[in-house]
Amino acid sequence: MESINEASKKELIETIETLKKENSKAKDELMDKVRNLEGEQLKANISNRQLEGKIKELKGEINSFKKTPLILATITEVFDNNQVGIKGNVGHEFLVNYPGSINKELLEPGARVALNQNSLTVVNVFPAKKDKDVSAMEIDEKPDVTYEDIGGLENQIVEIKETVELPIKKPEIFEEIGIDPPKGILLYGPPGTGKTLLAKAVANETNATFIKVVASEFVNKYLGEGSRIVRDVFDMAKEKSPAIIFIDEIDAIGTKRVGSSEGADREVQRTLMQLLAELDGFESRGDIGIIGATNRPDILDEALLRPGRFDRTIEVPNPNKISREKILNIHTSRMKLDENIDFDTISEITEGFSGADLKAVCTEAGMFAIRSERKKIISKDFLDAIDKILGNIKVS
Repeated sequence: MESINEASKKELIETIETLKKENSKAKDELMDKVRNLEGEQLKANISNRQLEGKIKELKGEINSFKKTPLILATITEVFDNNQVGIKGNVGHEFLVNYPGSINKELLEPGARVALNQNSLTVVNVFPAKKDKDVSAMEIDEKPDVTYEDIGGLENQIVEIKETVELPIKKPEIFEEIGIDPPKGILLYGPPGTGKTLLAKAVANETNATFIKVVASEFVNKYLGEGSRIVRDVFDMAKEKSPAIIFIDEIDAIGTKRVGSSEGADREVQRTLMQLLAELDGFESRGDIGIIGATNRPDILDEALLRPGRFDRTIEVPNPNKISREKILNIHTSRMKLDENIDFDTISEITEGFSGADLKAVCTEAGMFAIRSERKKIISKDFLDAIDKILGNIKVS
């Protein structure tokens, strides 16, 4: 009987131990579930906060869409009595008010302002815009081209010196004589004859910033943008004065006006009108020279060529035989040449070549010498180069 009790007692103890282990395991499982639930709840709370922030952001955007849009304009003049003159992109000018809370020091010609659409009251002021298109224009603080680098254009160099260089370097000469120097100069002639080189050389002689603009860059598909870019180019020239503005292919916006109703034609005409206005307002005794260039002077609008704008026109033709020889000598001055090269003959057979063509001939001659693994350039290299430029079969 006693052994039975001992067995029962032992069995009961084992049962209790088993239950304890099962309870401990169940407890651990429950604790794991609780921890998992707490982690999921934490993630849910974080997600809720992120969603609440996104909802708040979207509500802010919706409210901004509901606001009345502001008008962007440019200040042209500042007046007393809290008033400024402004000009929009389409060219209209207004006299508007600004509140006393606006910092008056920020209000200056050229600064941009945001206007209430209904009352046209100034709401905010922004710094003057630096247009990315204007900043991308080719700017050379001081070109390395000199008059010695230009061959066969001696008369043109004299005229451009008188027209552009003297007013910048010695404006007092014109004051003593009592005349106004020409405001602008127009270079015309075939492509590659040295028009850009002339402009760069005069910029070098005057230590001026060289701003090259292709006139087609003024034409913009957005209404009023072309006019604004023209204004910004002249403003940039004033900031970087002394400066030379070289407008290449000016016929892109300067063609004779016709009564076309096409939107693109009207925009080109508006851009031309802005250029004419800038030329009219340009002070000839200042530190800015204006040089235009074109291959087609016959199609230019008469308004561009009247006195007070492009006062002088200079033809830059293809070089004659003597000029071609001078240009060849300039471009080969640093090249290793055979002693028997006859530039007189080469200049004879390059009739009709422009200065750019002759430079290409010299470069190609050098490439033929390199291809033949020679250290000097011979006459045959120049003949081969001329044939290549002319599009003929290369001499073997």
